[in-house]
Amino acid sequence: MAAATASRLSLWDSTLGLYDRVGSQCLQGAGIVRATIETLNQMQADGVIAHYAIGGAVGATFYLEPAATLDVDVFVLLSNPGTALVSLTPVYEYLKARGGIEDREHIVLGDWPVQFLVPSNELEREAVAASVPVDVEGVRTWVMLAEHLVAIALSTGRAKDHIRVLQFIDEKAVDLQMLQAILKNHGLLSKWQQFDHKFLEGRG
Repeated sequence: MAAATASRLSLWDSTLGLYDRVGSQCLQGAGIVRATIETLNQMQADGVIAHYAIGGAVGATFYLEPAATLDVDVFVLLSNPGTALVSLTPVYEYLKARGGIEDREHIVLGDWPVQFLVPSNELEREAVAASVPVDVEGVRTWVMLAEHLVAIALSTGRAKDHIRVLQFIDEKAVDLQMLQAILKNHGLLSKWQQFDHKFLEGRG
C-alpha cells in the first residue's frame, strides 16, 4: 500500500507550478485567524499531531472566491495513534489547556469553531499527505489540493458538495487531468460520470 501511495503522490511532486495556484484568494477571504493557524502549528511542533491540512469549505476558499462558512475543517494525522481505535482526545486536551472551548464536535479557537477530523479512508489520508503550504498573514499553514477537495466532495455527494464542485469547474480552479487520475485511483469515476450527466451535460 505504501508503494502505491508513493506512486500516486509522485504525480503531484512532479507537477510544475503547483504552489503557484494557491495564494491570492485565501489571503482575500479564507477567514482563518492568524492565531488559530499558529495554534495548529504549535500543536504539530509539540508532537500532538504529525501533520494537518485544511479541507472542506474553508479549504476551497484558497482556490475559489470566498464563501460564507461557519467552521473550519482540519484533517489531522496523529503522532501516536496507538490502536486501531483512533481518538482525538489528545488534540482536545491540548487545545482546552490553551484556552480552546469545546462545543459539541468543535473546538472554538479565538472566534473560530474548528472541527478536527481523522482521515477515514485512503483518499483523505492521501489528501493530507499531499497538502501544500500556504502563507496566511505571514504564517504558514497547509491546505488540500483543489483536486483532492473536489474528489472528497464527489465522494461525499451532498447538495452543497456538488455546488462546490461546480464552482471549481466554472472558475477553472481544478486540473481535470489530475482529478481524473485521483478519481480513478480511488474508484470514484462512476461518481464523476453521474455528476457529469446530472450537472454538466448540455451546458455548452
